[in-house]
Amino acid sequence: MRIAQIAPLWERVPPPAYGGIELVVGLLTDELVRRGHEVTLFASGDSISLAKLVSVHPRALRLDPDVKEYGIYEMLQLGTVYDRAEEFDIIHSHMGCAALPYANLVKTPTVHTLHGVFTCDNEKMFQYAKKQPYISISNSQREQRLGLNYVATAYNGIDVSSYQFHPQPSDPPYLAFLGRISPEKGTHIAIAVAKQAGWHLKIAGKVDVVDVEYYEKEIKPLIDGKQIEYLGEANHEQKNALMGGAVATLFPITWREPFGLVMVESMAAGTPVIAMKLGSTVEIIDHGKTGFLCENTEEFVKAINKVADLDRYACRQHVENRFSLQKMTDSYEEVYRQILQKRFAQNGHLRSTVSLGSSR
Repeated sequence: MRIAQIAPLWERVPPPAYGGIELVVGLLTDELVRRGHEVTLFASGDSISLAKLVSVHPRALRLDPDVKEYGIYEMLQLGTVYDRAEEFDIIHSHMGCAALPYANLVKTPTVHTLHGVFTCDNEKMFQYAKKQPYISISNSQREQRLGLNYVATAYNGIDVSSYQFHPQPSDPPYLAFLGRISPEKGTHIAIAVAKQAGWHLKIAGKVDVVDVEYYEKEIKPLIDGKQIEYLGEANHEQKNALMGGAVATLFPITWREPFGLVMVESMAAGTPVIAMKLGSTVEIIDHGKTGFLCENTEEFVKAINKVADLDRYACRQHVENRFSLQKMTDSYEEVYRQILQKRFAQNGHLRSTVSLGSSR
C-alpha cells in the first residue's frame, strides 16, 4: 500500500524525550516500511524515519521561538498532503480535527486516529465529519453520543525490545512519576501520596508553557531534592532506568486519559503501575497483577504496601501480549485493508499497486 502518515509538528518524530503521539507515529511508520509498504511521513524536518520524509518546517515547532502561529504551519502541512492525495492509497492522520475538512475534499480515503479528548469546541468539527472513519486508542476514549464512525480501537504499542527489564527495584527504594508536569497528570497527587506514605519520589517530565504557573505555585515549593526530587525532562534511556528502578510508577491522573504510554513503558521495564481508576487505566492495567487501580490517595498509599508482592516479569509479559509494536501495526493494517476493500466494493477498482493481503 501507498500510505501517507501525518504527524503533529509540535514535536519531532520520534520525540527526543516526551511526546506520546510522535512516538507512536514513528514506531508505526517504520514498522509499515519494514513490512513492505510505501510510506510517506509528513512531520517536522528534524524527524528521523525509514519512510520518505516531507516537511513544511525544518524542526519541531516547540523548539523554534520564532514561530508565533502554530496553526499556520498546520494548514501548510495539511495543504501539502492533500494536494498530493492522489499519490496515496490511504491517508492516516494523527492531527485530530484539523484534517477533517481537508479529507472531505479528495477521493483518497483518510482514517483518523484520535489521540486526544473531545471538547465543547472540537465536537462541532467531529459532528461535521462524523461519517469519516475513526480509530480510538482505547474504548473508554469513545463518546458514543457523538455518533462517530468508529472502525476500530487500536491500542498504542511500543518496541518492547528497546526497554531493559529490571527484575528487582533499586536499593534504596523509591517511587517514580513520569509525564507532563500538569494538573491533569496529577503531579501534585503523586507528591501527596509519597509524603503520606513516607516514600522517596523521583519526578521526571517537561513543563509546558500553559503549566508554568501550576509548576511554580503547586509543585516547585514541594521539591526538596531529598524526599521529593525533580529530575527534569528525561530521554528514552533515562525514563527506562528511572521507571525500571522504581518499586512502582504512580499514575494519579485527574482526567479521562485516552491511553497513557507511561503505564505501558513502566510495565515493560518490569515496574507495576499504581493508577487512578479513570479513563483508559482500566483497560491497560490488570488490577492486582500488573498494578493497582485506585480512587483516592488513601488507596494509593495502601497499594504501595502491596505492590512488592506483584510479579515484575508478569508486567513485562502483559505488555508483550497486548501493547507491542507488532500488535499495534497489525491493528492498523487490518483497518487499512477494511477501508480499501470497502472502496473497492463501491468503485469496482483499485490501483494495481495496492495489495490487500498482508505484506509480511
